[in-house]
Amino acid sequence: MWSCAASTGEPWCSSEMATRYSHPPDEGHDGVFLWDHLEDVTERVRYVVPSDARTPAGEPMRDVVETLAYVHDFGKATTHFQQYLGVQSGTPPDERYRYHAPVGAFTAYYALDARGYDAETCLAGFVAVGKHHGALPDIAKYVFDRSHRRENVSPSDWNTDEKRQVIVAKQLENIDDHVPDLASEIIQKATAGNGSWEAFCEGFLELLGEIESTVAATGTGPGVDRGSLSASCYALVLECWGSLVLADKTSAASASRASELSEDAYAAEQPSLERLDEYIGDLEADACADPEGTRSERLNHYRSRAQSTVLENAESFADDGGGVATITLPTGMGKTLAGLSAALSIRNRTGGERIVYALPFTSIIDQVVDEAQDIYETDTAGRLLTAHHHLAETTIRDVNEGDVDKADLHDDVAGMLAESWRAGLTVTTFVQLFESLAGPANKQSMKVPALRNSVIVLDEPQSLPLDWWKLVPRLVTMLTERYDATVIAMTATQPQLFDSAVELVDEPTAYFEATERVRYRLDQSTERYIDEQDGAKSYDDAVTELLETLEGGDATLAVCNTIDSARKLTELVAQRSPGLVDIGEIYADELEAVGDPEAVDPAAVAKRAEAAGDLSILHLSTRLRPVDRLTLIETAKELTGRGHPFLTISTQLVEAGVDISFDRVYRDLAPIDSIVQAAGRCNRSFERDRGEVTVWWLEAPEEQERTPAEAVYNRGVSLLPVAARTLESVRGDGEFLEETAVAKDAVEKYYEALHREKNVGKETYASYVDEARADELENLSLIDQRNAIDVVVCRTDEERAAVDAIENAVDRYEFDEVNRRMDDLRTRQVSVPFYSADSKEARELGDLPPIHPEADVRYVDPSRPEFADFFDPTTGFVVPDNTVERRFL
Repeated sequence: MWSCAASTGEPWCSSEMATRYSHPPDEGHDGVFLWDHLEDVTERVRYVVPSDARTPAGEPMRDVVETLAYVHDFGKATTHFQQYLGVQSGTPPDERYRYHAPVGAFTAYYALDARGYDAETCLAGFVAVGKHHGALPDIAKYVFDRSHRRENVSPSDWNTDEKRQVIVAKQLENIDDHVPDLASEIIQKATAGNGSWEAFCEGFLELLGEIESTVAATGTGPGVDRGSLSASCYALVLECWGSLVLADKTSAASASRASELSEDAYAAEQPSLERLDEYIGDLEADACADPEGTRSERLNHYRSRAQSTVLENAESFADDGGGVATITLPTGMGKTLAGLSAALSIRNRTGGERIVYALPFTSIIDQVVDEAQDIYETDTAGRLLTAHHHLAETTIRDVNEGDVDKADLHDDVAGMLAESWRAGLTVTTFVQLFESLAGPANKQSMKVPALRNSVIVLDEPQSLPLDWWKLVPRLVTMLTERYDATVIAMTATQPQLFDSAVELVDEPTAYFEATERVRYRLDQSTERYIDEQDGAKSYDDAVTELLETLEGGDATLAVCNTIDSARKLTELVAQRSPGLVDIGEIYADELEAVGDPEAVDPAAVAKRAEAAGDLSILHLSTRLRPVDRLTLIETAKELTGRGHPFLTISTQLVEAGVDISFDRVYRDLAPIDSIVQAAGRCNRSFERDRGEVTVWWLEAPEEQERTPAEAVYNRGVSLLPVAARTLESVRGDGEFLEETAVAKDAVEKYYEALHREKNVGKETYASYVDEARADELENLSLIDQRNAIDVVVCRTDEERAAVDAIENAVDRYEFDEVNRRMDDLRTRQVSVPFYSADSKEARELGDLPPIHPEADVRYVDPSRPEFADFFDPTTGFVVPDNTVERRFL
């Protein structure tokens, strides 16, 4: 008999066993034998699951997942699956006979049970293997449906699950008929010698009853008892599943050289605390700090003091067992560096490997990434730092020349490893983090293993949607109690989400008092809202005040609550003062000259704006392409640094993390935390003794019944009345409110009122975790799920050529090329919402040409006459009012 010892290293391997494939030969690549794949996935599990990880029952998690790895593709051993692969002649009698996951699921339960694991651990393995190519289900119902078998029912009356059980039994019989030696060896490995192939086959019907009993209700007839699952069940299933999926997918992607394994492929390069300390030390050496000196020197003193006390308290916090910590510091106190220092210190003391730094918006990720790149002199393509969001190219490659050809690091695996957060520091969004914990898609689950014993920084957690305010603490509890992670929530406006959190800042109020940069003024329209909720400010009056402020030489920011409101304010300012230099127009000219938005120099745009006139205007909203928006924000920084007076009219996108300092800020009425975040853009660098923040209440734009403030913040939970009462409680008798009264006192009162009066957050969301309702969690989203159409705006010849290249690639069926080019165009894309499918906006957007026939993404080319009305260089993408031209396209 032919020996396959050369391929597997096992002399017992028969020719039948050797010809069972997991992945067939394809396009010049050798196929992968099933045994080799099972061994390979098992070995990768050892790189994915830490040796000290434990299940809720205290069992070694690595051993559990290794067991699952040995059996997850066991169902591929049937002749039916080999026929499906095309490596054996014939066809399966029924398509369902080629489904391999159900066989693996029952084998997983048997193997774990044979090894003496807890019943819920066995159940978790059953679900993880059964769904290793799909999404997690309603776990209790899934287990019951797959295992329940009615008595005395004729075959003609069997339901779908009973038919599936019969098919699994026949698949086992097929394996026993053709490859019993392979089956015996797999069961021997999976059970560590505590079970046998014969016992498994003979006891299959009894096994169904045993599995059913773990979730079946008693005394009331057949049904599911959700109370039979512990509160830890969801976390256990999620980790088993995510770990198996990561090991399996990276093995399959490396199938052509599955034996070339490297533990380094899954390892992180850890950013060092020492290097960060050196970086901070250099900053402090260049800045004089004196508690009794000038204002700048006092601020440097408090910044240094905050850094050192946070680091000291973080060490004590870690030594005391960790959990959840908070960092509450005002703008300008270096929260980012303090948070990173605390995270690195905790990681060192807990023996962790990774840090995940999560923020609410993609627009502010780049600032954190840029600073991390400067500190560690690296980029985002190595094992130290990853940036992961929908606009980023996310990959991990070896830094050593010659290593890029390793099987574990070809393009597919490189992307998988990065998107699985294997780097030492991953900077990402709340969406990526929490949606990977709450009913994730199959590919999203691969992040879960990286979260064990990690340190997770939540920057600006108040930005989380209110509906998630009970689910997020539940997920954080899962992270800290089940995955041994540590969570740090840091912001100037703590939303009081975590009851038992430890504050790492000694006496936060002292820092707020020491760093007062602004004072607040309530416009008469806001006073009227507080008193009567009537009498909003007209746009004409708002424009008059803005122009007076601008003409006085102040760099001014007006933050609006909606895109329509920001556009109307911008248009009225331009009409009233046509001599203002339009920075968007200047950028458009520079873009046309350069031909690449990423090559446009913000300093050059700022210089041209200064030369064109004394006063300028800039509009910012999400209707501008992300790539353009970033350059315009950098241009605004240049202009404020040069002391050039200009007016920026923006939506809320500037409120978090945008490092621009204005002399005056005007904020449309909003919740207290949003007002404070907007104020963080005023006198940010302490250019004057006090900046001024005005809170007004703007009227509704034409054809809208509600003011922008009411439309945005009184949906569902009515936030504005709570905010108004809070402002009233701290306003006093003077014209101005002091910063600490608003940024500290009002914030605390506001959140206390929200929790007490509104009971914000949906209890049902948190209950889905306790009941292991992964199906319901999957339906949740941190992003407002409005109707929207994505549109690529082609402003350069290169972008137009990219669209043409996509169309050509589709014609050639080169879909990898299509996907790559579509990814390249993400930063040239805007998402345009519409309110109903039969609205004018929906019809207009639906008439735009798709980039290719299978794409949900449309495109416009403003250089072509038929698309000219869809784009304005100042305000970005526009749904035109006049649709006559479009009717003739």
